[in-house]
Amino acid sequence: MKKLRALSVVSALLVASCVGAEKSSNPLSPTVAGPIPGVNITPPSPVEPRDGVKIAADQQPITLLLANAATNGDRPLSYVFEVATDIGFTNKVFSRDGVTPGEGRTALRLPDPLASGRTYYWRAQAMDGANSSAVSALAFFTIFTPIVIDQPRLDFPINNTRIDDLKPEFRLTNAPRSGPVGAINYVLELSDTDTFANKVAIWTFRESPGRTSFDAPHPLVGDKQFFWHVHAFDTSTNASGPWSDTQAFRTAMTVVAPIPGPGGGRPCGPPYPNQPFGIVQCRRSQYGHMSSSQIVAFLKGVAKDLNAAGISGGPFGILTKPSGNQCEGFSCDFICNPRGQGWDVLVDAEGAQTPIWGNPKGYPSDRSCIIQ
Repeated sequence: MKKLRALSVVSALLVASCVGAEKSSNPLSPTVAGPIPGVNITPPSPVEPRDGVKIAADQQPITLLLANAATNGDRPLSYVFEVATDIGFTNKVFSRDGVTPGEGRTALRLPDPLASGRTYYWRAQAMDGANSSAVSALAFFTIFTPIVIDQPRLDFPINNTRIDDLKPEFRLTNAPRSGPVGAINYVLELSDTDTFANKVAIWTFRESPGRTSFDAPHPLVGDKQFFWHVHAFDTSTNASGPWSDTQAFRTAMTVVAPIPGPGGGRPCGPPYPNQPFGIVQCRRSQYGHMSSSQIVAFLKGVAKDLNAAGISGGPFGILTKPSGNQCEGFSCDFICNPRGQGWDVLVDAEGAQTPIWGNPKGYPSDRSCIIQ
């Protein structure tokens, strides 16, 4: 009897041993001994994000996408994903294994947003429980907080009000903004139409805390309607906001007080405001679109009035230009003095013929200034 029991125990052990051997030899068994000889798994390949792409912080959590690995083995693959803040993966911020492959590609959406303002590296590896691929190539991306700049609000001059002079002080409430915004500048466009098809001026100026003001650097034409709008931009990134609403205003009525002077039309001088630009404006207002001879008469009149008013920089005259012009041998838009200095008085003599008083500049020594 004891002999029979011993034989039964031996038989049971042999059966169990045979079952275990059959289980471990099956390549699909979870307990297969590995690695399995002859099995090769290629590394997966990161598809996106990669190549340093920048991702806005509000577009998170991100999804990692890779091209699947290939295997010549029978065992199904799964993937390990890792994300770190350093290329050596000593500071991992995310890791997940056992990710089931998709068809051709495998996507994994991170559970939480990553911190902004950092570069991240990620990689993946394929495994079948017995064999593993090499680690994939590294991919990297950056999370950033976008700069958002809103409209500024125009405070003055607005509502088509008439201002007291010809050099308005433009005032605005600063544009709201969010994100890592640096120094802000504003661009102001001034036009005589609400479509801004004809821009009279474009000025750029710095922001001041809370509210910003800007004085027009040159007087405007008197008794005229103007339209203006403004937008803000970050000087470090050039990120810009939308244009403000458009506002309109009218410049002050011009007052001309004639003074004695030589001919060439009605003289312009003291107490005319904003000299010498006021004199240029006054003379320009005496003409419509000027012909060549009228331009010369305009230039002579401006020079005479400047001299009569005792404007600093004189005596003033008109500049000879023997070739390449249509103004009877003179420059079409220039007032000069005999010391080699000159001033532009028309923005475009052949087109808009807008009055201006530019900064002094030189003129060629082979030309002469004819004092008026």
